Amino acid sequence: MEYLTQSTDNIFVAAHRGLSARYPENTMAAFKAAVEAGVDQIETDIRVTKDGELVLHHDYMLDRTTDGHGYVRDTKLSDLLKLDAGFKKGDSFKGTRIPTFIEFLEYVKQFPKLTLDLELKEYPREYGDDTPYRVCDRILRIVDDYGFTDKCVINTFDTRLHEYIREVYGNTFRQHVYFPITSMVTSDGLTKDPYSYAYCCCMFSAFYDRFNLASKEECRIMAEKGVQPWAGASICTEEGVDAVIDRGCTLITCNNPDEILGFLKSKNKHI
Repeated sequence: MEYLTQSTDNIFVAAHRGLSARYPENTMAAFKAAVEAGVDQIETDIRVTKDGELVLHHDYMLDRTTDGHGYVRDTKLSDLLKLDAGFKKGDSFKGTRIPTFIEFLEYVKQFPKLTLDLELKEYPREYGDDTPYRVCDRILRIVDDYGFTDKCVINTFDTRLHEYIREVYGNTFRQHVYFPITSMVTSDGLTKDPYSYAYCCCMFSAFYDRFNLASKEECRIMAEKGVQPWAGASICTEEGVDAVIDRGCTLITCNNPDEILGFLKSKNKHI
């Protein structure tokens, strides 16, 4: 079955960390709200705890979105699960937890048409060992065990991880990269052109653009390379949706997917 059927006539909507405009980001509440809104995809971030468990959390640190402090990777899962990851979004979300990767997969497996954008957040440049590669292998193995390989893209800003995935797994997994190349982590060297093997690419603006969206020409060139041009999470208005349509992007990652879906449907750009 073909799951990723996005096109310029059927622009997909991906919920950025869930429906994060109104729910605590990267929580089950945000993911469930996104599914109920009818999104095509959920984007989320995967990190590893001190005791090697996989959890969904964007930042290195716990401080911005929880009542905890310090690094995720320095905290055991049992301690993470005691944190409040919802109260900063409002009193009604008090007591919301950071979810595990498995908890998330157990939920989304109920929705066979839902696709996933899984971002690997442990970068080789930040470790003195092979931890990021071992974490990557575990994530990809779990994805495959759950039967999600054909319905997800693997996302990271780190080119070393992307090159590792390509070298070890070939074209088994669809890879999500970024434009311009300077937006990616390339400090450890770049040996392959990421646009030569990527499935999709978030098209950020290399220069000032109020939508942080690449030009129509840049999106066209990327599409001609065989790489799906996608719009990043700065799109939040109808005007932004019009820019996406004009520039030929085939997916919008956004914090308010319910509203973006409405704009697209009103323009006959979402099936």
